[in-house]
Amino acid sequence: IKDMDVAAARLAEAVQTAERIAIFGDYDVDGATSSSLLARYFRVVGSDAIIYIPDRIAEGYGPNVPAMTKLARDGAKVIVTVDCGTQAHAALAAAKAEGADVIVCDHHLPGDTLPEAFAIANPNRHDDTSGLGQLAAVGVAFLLCVALNRTLRDTGWFATREEPDLRKWLSIVALGTVADVVPLKGVNRAFVTRGLIGARGA
Repeated sequence: IKDMDVAAARLAEAVQTAERIAIFGDYDVDGATSSSLLARYFRVVGSDAIIYIPDRIAEGYGPNVPAMTKLARDGAKVIVTVDCGTQAHAALAAAKAEGADVIVCDHHLPGDTLPEAFAIANPNRHDDTSGLGQLAAVGVAFLLCVALNRTLRDTGWFATREEPDLRKWLSIVALGTVADVVPLKGVNRAFVTRGLIGARGA
């Protein structure tokens, strides 16, 4: 997925230097599972990321200027938006103006232009050639964990730490995938099949 390696490299740097990471999630199941997955991963690799879920009535869908500004002013150096952000031009610009790098982890269709962000990992970008446009956001978030895990491994982060087994979180990926009613084909079918096996064994 385009920008995935860029996103993973920035997040690896944040983990290794103890920069504060914030996760801005959507309020539906796909957004909640995406947020939970990333938070669990960051916690295991040594970064206690904070989660922000907007109020559905008061704030509406997606990143908004006041929330993104507050996250940055409260010390978040990297903000990861999950299941949202692809069309949030003003909110992402506000976060950047406050010194935060924004990584978009999304699957929604973009507008004519993309917002200015450090990275936009979205298989439905017009310039993405991955062929993974059927993924729910939680599937994109899982692949971000895969890329970040590989990056941290390559830098030696796990030389003195236990490397997480990402398969144990596939039940979360399966839940978000099914709840978002995306086509159960390709990697989605693999996520759900393996996730159901893990859920039965839990």
